[in-house]
Amino acid sequence: MAKLAVTQKKSSIGALANQRNTLRSLGLKRIGDTKIHEDRPEIRGMVHTVRHMVSVEEVK
Repeated sequence: MAKLAVTQKKSSIGALANQRNTLRSLGLKRIGDTKIHEDRPEIRGMVHTVRHMVSVEEVK
């Protein structure tokens, strides 16, 4: 199964509460943090919620 590398690019200061919670659920705490996740619909949905604060790359 493919994996996604999710990197936080912007601060969560001033973001909506659900967006801050989504970043925490993805395991991102500060700018520059990168976490590897399985490419699943649940993860894709979380990334979509904070798409303006993260960058996503496919890891093989």
